[in-house]
Amino acid sequence: MPTTKPLRILMTGANSGIGEVAARHLQACGHALTVVCRSRERAEQSLSWIQAPSQIVIADLSDLHAVKTMAHQLCVDGQQFDVLVLNAGLQYAGVDRPRWSHQGFELTWAVNHLAHQCLLQLVLPLLQDSPTPRVVITASEVHNPTTGGGRVGQPAGLGTLAGLDQGKGAAMVDGTSPFSADKAYKDSKLCNLLMGLELSQQQPQLPVICWSPGLVIPRTKDGFFRESRKANPWGQAVFGFIARDLFRLTEDPERAGDHLVSLVLGQHDATGMRYLSNHVVAPGRHIFESTEPSPEATDLERAHTLWTLSEDLINSSLQ
Repeated sequence: MPTTKPLRILMTGANSGIGEVAARHLQACGHALTVVCRSRERAEQSLSWIQAPSQIVIADLSDLHAVKTMAHQLCVDGQQFDVLVLNAGLQYAGVDRPRWSHQGFELTWAVNHLAHQCLLQLVLPLLQDSPTPRVVITASEVHNPTTGGGRVGQPAGLGTLAGLDQGKGAAMVDGTSPFSADKAYKDSKLCNLLMGLELSQQQPQLPVICWSPGLVIPRTKDGFFRESRKANPWGQAVFGFIARDLFRLTEDPERAGDHLVSLVLGQHDATGMRYLSNHVVAPGRHIFESTEPSPEATDLERAHTLWTLSEDLINSSLQ
């Protein structure tokens, strides 16, 4: 890895899955992590490996007030960071009714997008003193309806963003589709890319890296699919067997975590937004490379509108 000096890294989604793999590697290399975890109980269960100077901060991403309180404390403490990694992700496929955040937003979108934009806006000043700042955002290829995962089920698409105009209680971002947990996840990943695009317009000197880790289905009960397993254990077991063991379409968590490490530590001096995807080229074989996101994910006007409407919802929720 090109980076040799210790970095200060603020990271969500480090207590399981590819985020844990990456965080453990980064800490072992001597970098100082500040890891966001939703509760002290969860931290005690899954983050006992964190050692000083790394630290744990508590914030439930389904609660914008908790995100604000945590970010404010980081600012009060005079924390400074070199890298912000927005990696936490939630999906609850198999559930036929929406779940809601503390502020009344559909839970997938609230955690995957709204909380991350809130955190990003609050802590962005803490990156300003770094000689090599960057933001890394974990998206997914399912944001693109032409990819393998994006073609399964309802495609990602934000429509007119009517759900954001409606605000609290909107089941879907487009405001018109019947609720689908699968589409809600795809839409949230599209929002991640659009957020990164707008950030790169507002902060043209800041490298913004969005990436897709590929389909990662570990054999453990933890990781990204844990909520979907609770809702549909047999369906997820069959899906995992077919995708991972039969057709060999999945990526190993260790390799996916290593890709995230490379984005944090690697040479990425180019400003603006880059998108890299770890996509399948043959059974059991992936290529991790720069690629073009979907046309909707490159729409500058849509990116700006999404950012503005999201900011309005955040501000009104925090009043």
